[in-house]
Amino acid sequence: MTNRTTALLTLALLFPLLSTAQIRLFTLDDTLRGSITPERAWWDLKFYKLDVRVDPEARSITGSNEVHYEVLQPAQVLQIDLQPPLKIERVEQDGQTLDVQPAGRNAYFIQLKKTQKPGAREALTIWYSGKPRTARHAPWDGGFSWAKDDAGKPFVATSCQGLGASVWWPCKDHMYDEPDSQSIVVTVPAPLMDVSNGRLRRTTENADGTRTFEWFVSNPINNYGVNVNIADYTHFDDTLHGAKGVLTLDYYVLPENLEKAKKQFQQVKGMLRAFEYWFGPYPFYEDGYKLVEVPYLGMEHQSSITYGNGYQNGYLGRDLSRTGWGLKWDFIIIHESGHEWFANNITYRDVADMWIHESFTNYSEGLYTEYFWGKEAGAEYIRGTRAGIENRSPIVGVYDVNQEGSVDMYSKGGNMLHTIRQIVDDDEKWRAILRGLNRDFYHQTVSGAQVEAYISEHSGKDLRKVFDQYLRQRNIPVLEYSVKKGKLRFRWIDCVEGFDMPVKVTLERGKYDFIYPTTGWQETRLKGVKKKQFKVDDNFYILTQEQP
Repeated sequence: MTNRTTALLTLALLFPLLSTAQIRLFTLDDTLRGSITPERAWWDLKFYKLDVRVDPEARSITGSNEVHYEVLQPAQVLQIDLQPPLKIERVEQDGQTLDVQPAGRNAYFIQLKKTQKPGAREALTIWYSGKPRTARHAPWDGGFSWAKDDAGKPFVATSCQGLGASVWWPCKDHMYDEPDSQSIVVTVPAPLMDVSNGRLRRTTENADGTRTFEWFVSNPINNYGVNVNIADYTHFDDTLHGAKGVLTLDYYVLPENLEKAKKQFQQVKGMLRAFEYWFGPYPFYEDGYKLVEVPYLGMEHQSSITYGNGYQNGYLGRDLSRTGWGLKWDFIIIHESGHEWFANNITYRDVADMWIHESFTNYSEGLYTEYFWGKEAGAEYIRGTRAGIENRSPIVGVYDVNQEGSVDMYSKGGNMLHTIRQIVDDDEKWRAILRGLNRDFYHQTVSGAQVEAYISEHSGKDLRKVFDQYLRQRNIPVLEYSVKKGKLRFRWIDCVEGFDMPVKVTLERGKYDFIYPTTGWQETRLKGVKKKQFKVDDNFYILTQEQP
């Protein structure tokens, strides 16, 4: 074991002591995957050329990845990630074969021979092969999904959020560094086709009975957003005259579902108009928008959204809000496409801040509902999703060890944002903040702290304690109050120290006004409001406790 590996192992074993609330014991592999290691930090990723041959019958792949990068600091060891059972066969730079050593279970350290000079643009190629992990419960426990269509032909797709792109291709498997662009070349048996991200540049019919599809992504792309979808697809298309001009819309579905898809996918244009209103222009006009049928529920692969919701409204026919509003639209079309703004345009740097993806996209479901059915409909939908909140552990995970936070990043995070909208109390300002996030962090990876600071700054509100309460604590703040002799007495309990979130209540009949509770008792006069008439605005996600 090298000194470097020993140091990493020691560091990894310390993480449980630093986070006693966590049950999981972090390992060397967690550190190698989840941190910006010295073997990652010295080089800036610029371009991938991924070339993969897929054999559906053998459930195996062979291929290569050409990695282009800029040298930031002098170094001679480079980390590449690839998960077993896949194996690296060889690595070359400038025609020279390089030494490759395992680092943990899922990473490799490549010893470079050429002197790496700061400012230089370099490249290396990694050849690999094997039988990639089969998805156990895609997309939550991903890998390759191997299925058959109604005609018995292969129906294959990848999904790897959380698990990591290195489950099927060698890459710098950390979210902080994205390539500026990427080529994805996939060879499959005829008559199958592959649909991946970006635009199809060419199709080649090969003499061995296979077909090669070359896709090109002209925008930065996060690694889990890269996908392969293989089937005997049929294709139809459309265009949207959107905020940045003409956006191409391409749909790839199984032939037996063509008519259902033509009807169900009519929701796409309305979705794009709604989200361009709330969030600004679709972030990937250059690469177009695609919706691709797959043998699992769906995923937010950039410019190649995958769909498996059975051509029905709701989430597999159910309304997650239990209000009825969620049955008016197809959950997978709306939610996964919402990720084009929050996940693919604005991307977390560390999976501990996965709420940046899921809280905003959960909230986008309510905004979509509001766009078409009105403000109260959207609010009712968001409030309805509270039934799924667990409040067992914080939304934010542990940094630098590839650990996401709790599932509450969805509904609880969406309700946190809905609550902040009430605090801002200015719908145009709130919309400007959502659009500003997508403009000012355009095609960037960001930390949760950056997003929190942005919302506070542009709202003109100090929201630090609000974010601390909802993101880093499991419990919901409780407004303790009493109504006696025309006076309202109130304070916050079960909250972080210094919690001072304003909330709206009925200080006079038929009207909500702000009060400004702290953790100390305060009181104010009521204007004709009796005890039974007093209400707290339920758009604030809080609990209430009345004193006797």
